[in-house]
Amino acid sequence: VQLVESGGGLVQPGGSLRLSCAASGFTFTDYHMSWYRQAPYKERELVATIWSGGSIEYADSMKGRVTISSNSAKNILYLQMNSLKPEDTAKYYCSARYYVTPQFEDWGQGTLVTVSE
Repeated sequence: VQLVESGGGLVQPGGSLRLSCAASGFTFTDYHMSWYRQAPYKERELVATIWSGGSIEYADSMKGRVTISSNSAKNILYLQMNSLKPEDTAKYYCSARYYVTPQFEDWGQGTLVTVSE
């Protein structure tokens, strides 16, 4: 399993970013795919999940301002983030969990999002 995030950067408050996670080494649709974030000095928290069956779930952390999606033909997971706030500054990670063994989670290296003037 290999996960490579991209798309992070510096954005002004109120702006938007789309993060991508390129996945390889596994059958994308057999995995629960999630986005997490970790702000400085804080614990990693869930942002959103696409379950292997296709349903989507958002955590309260960014609900209403983010959209998770995927392109299974290209094995890419996306996170569209809108109305960004300074408190959204964090490193964003994608993760993959095989639906048979969801207790094991693979991670990418993360992409840094900074929301600032």
